[in-house]
Amino acid sequence: MEGTDRTTLLLNLYRTMLRIRLVEERFVEPILSGEVKCPVHLYTGQEAVAAGVCAALEDGDYVFGSHRSHGHYLAKGGDLAKMVAEIYCKATGCARGRGGSMHVIAPSAGMMGAAPIVAGTISLAVGAAYAASVRGDGRVSVSFFGDGATGEGVLYESLNLAAVLKLPAIFVCENNLYSTHLPILECRPSEEVYKIAEPFGIAARRVDGNDALAVYEAASSAVSRCRAGQGPVFLEALTYRWRGHVGPDDNIQGAHTDIRSPEEIERWRKRDPIGRLRALLLRDGAAGEAELASLDERIAAEVEAAASAARAADFPATKELADHVFSRP
Repeated sequence: MEGTDRTTLLLNLYRTMLRIRLVEERFVEPILSGEVKCPVHLYTGQEAVAAGVCAALEDGDYVFGSHRSHGHYLAKGGDLAKMVAEIYCKATGCARGRGGSMHVIAPSAGMMGAAPIVAGTISLAVGAAYAASVRGDGRVSVSFFGDGATGEGVLYESLNLAAVLKLPAIFVCENNLYSTHLPILECRPSEEVYKIAEPFGIAARRVDGNDALAVYEAASSAVSRCRAGQGPVFLEALTYRWRGHVGPDDNIQGAHTDIRSPEEIERWRKRDPIGRLRALLLRDGAAGEAELASLDERIAAEVEAAASAARAADFPATKELADHVFSRP
């Protein structure tokens, strides 16, 4: 990769991850105060996965998410202000205030939707890949899901169909080592998730999900393979969420339910994907401290403006409650 191209890539990855991080952390206080009322699964700590994969995609490619998909939405080009408004359940949101945190969607950007049902959108991503294959339009479809989805049958059915039809589908498992609150080795015989794709003859690999550049390179290779008609790819990105399963710290009516030790969380915080990329930018001479500080300030201002606009926006009108829900003649 040429020097200029590499610098542009690194800065874009940094910008994307920082936007995700700052908007996620901006939700913490409103969640704790009750101002944000819908369940919110924060993506803090996992930013490199969404940023790295989506940087390898084109505008027309498809992305399907899960219950923890703010990062996928933003990395694929979804409007930040509309996402924030959606999480505040306002009419200006990307789903008109009807979806909340777990139903972010931006079809014009290729973010085809997210859903809280575990593994619920994997088959939809495969369907989109099948459509792209039939049309021969060169598009790729990406399914993001957590390690908990490996306990759902639809994943294996989807892997099989994608393999049989050689579909341009990329399965991205964000392995953060916990299925809700259950450690991975208490619900799987092995933590090497990528190996589940091998019996289907699907190319599969594990990548450091806290290294944005490594994720990008793995995703770029997967995209090239798909566009060449060589069939699906399975990527396991090993990562870690800093916050609770749902909400900032998993407090439920005053009871702390997060079983992870402070020492474990701190170990992963030291592998901060944004800090690692920032250090790489400085080491490469791709950016200086002043340039990055200025970028930090601009993104923080953008996030604050989105939060202010969301707070000032109206909730959907009661009389419109059934709109966009039922089919009408």
